[in-house]
Amino acid sequence: MAEAAGLDEETRATVYWVALLRFIGCTGHAHEVSTLFGDEIAVRGQTLIHDSGNPAEVMRDIVAFATAGRDEEEREEIVRKIQETIREWAFNNFSSGCEVGDMLLERLDFGPDVRAALACTFECWNGKGHPNHIQGEAIPLPMRIVHLSQHMEALGRRFSPERALEAAQERRGETYDPAVVDVFLANGRDWFDRLAEMEPWDAVLALEPEPHGLLTEAELDDALSIVADFIDLKSPYWNGHSRRCAKLAEDAAGVLGLDDDEVTTIRRAALVHDFGTTVVPNSIWDKPGSLTRSEFDRVELHPMLTEQMLRRSPALAALNPVACAHHEKCDGSGYHKRAKAADEDLGAYVLTAAEVYVGLTAERADRPPFSPDEAAAELQRLESDGLLEPRASRAVQVAAGHGEPKRSTGKRQQNPGGLTRREVEVLRLAARGLTTQDIAGRLYISPKTADHHIQHIYSKIGVSTRAAAALWAMQHTVVT
Repeated sequence: MAEAAGLDEETRATVYWVALLRFIGCTGHAHEVSTLFGDEIAVRGQTLIHDSGNPAEVMRDIVAFATAGRDEEEREEIVRKIQETIREWAFNNFSSGCEVGDMLLERLDFGPDVRAALACTFECWNGKGHPNHIQGEAIPLPMRIVHLSQHMEALGRRFSPERALEAAQERRGETYDPAVVDVFLANGRDWFDRLAEMEPWDAVLALEPEPHGLLTEAELDDALSIVADFIDLKSPYWNGHSRRCAKLAEDAAGVLGLDDDEVTTIRRAALVHDFGTTVVPNSIWDKPGSLTRSEFDRVELHPMLTEQMLRRSPALAALNPVACAHHEKCDGSGYHKRAKAADEDLGAYVLTAAEVYVGLTAERADRPPFSPDEAAAELQRLESDGLLEPRASRAVQVAAGHGEPKRSTGKRQQNPGGLTRREVEVLRLAARGLTTQDIAGRLYISPKTADHHIQHIYSKIGVSTRAAAALWAMQHTVVT
């Protein structure tokens, strides 16, 4: 579209990055979307084919997803609540996705043009988008192009190219910029034919704007830390999980005396080991009760999905022997391959043990956290039962402070952002998705005091949504 419209090279480059990064903030509001709709991934699929500039069509889809499988009485109550809260919910939800996305873009060092376009991810030409109802040419041109191109691709793939062309004509001047639609209508049929004959992955890599970015070793570590935070934002129960796994696994590898290259591989693999969790809906991850067999089948897919994601890049594929084996067990009872690791796969054993320890010591939707001593005892039991490799299990326990005295710096820890100790406690609970009322109950303070703390925290760290606060807390290791 950008080429056919005769846009300059700089604008085409912005279109390229905006197209790839449009939903970079999606994990930041996955929990909130799932709370209302259940399977937030299915809902997002629907948003690419319905007319986002038509409030009646959007509301119809919202009601359909939120009431699916409910009886008549429940449906009526859900519809009533949606009608009462949908405006506030939509503003908070879309604001959260945009704010988190911009924080990640800043850390990835993208410039103002890309960031300005992505701030309008959910806006529409007619001003009926979200969260700020920006309209017309006030929406940067790259986003107007990406908005149309992504919706048309989805319609063409799900239905037919003809349906995509019809939808563009129907929504011209309302949802989409009419000038952009005219470019698509003149060329769309040929573009769909070209798409059918190419491998999109290879084509996208070939189109990367010059000069191609190359990462130093330190820059790669920073980039993988950003990926880890993107992953862990998906559920409020995971804040800082990947970073904690990376630190504990790295320390355990040091206890074992592994060489620097092995330690680096283990740390980097730990940062991205849960990449595949982003493809499993939060209705499963955040479920407060036991999972059904079918639900757990989907959980078991996530190491395989991690493997598939990482192997697309030769450099990241080198992390796979460790990253995608983090749920395997010594007796072959783990997942996804049900494979027994070989003796030389010590790095995989270390990450497995570290993942168990970190997971146990964090609160989950279906249980409170284990104490550190309880988690260490569980590692010892799993080791005794032949599930965890003894050297790795013991190294993780030592690295976590069991079996050796913890070192004290003798200095009082300074909290980042100028936060007080109480504000850190409130931030950790807010990042986990607790309401103001819940935070008040946990800390034995009034809801008014809890809200006062939250507003002070947001002001100090420069955010306005729960997800952005959670991302800030992970980046500054407030959640551990």
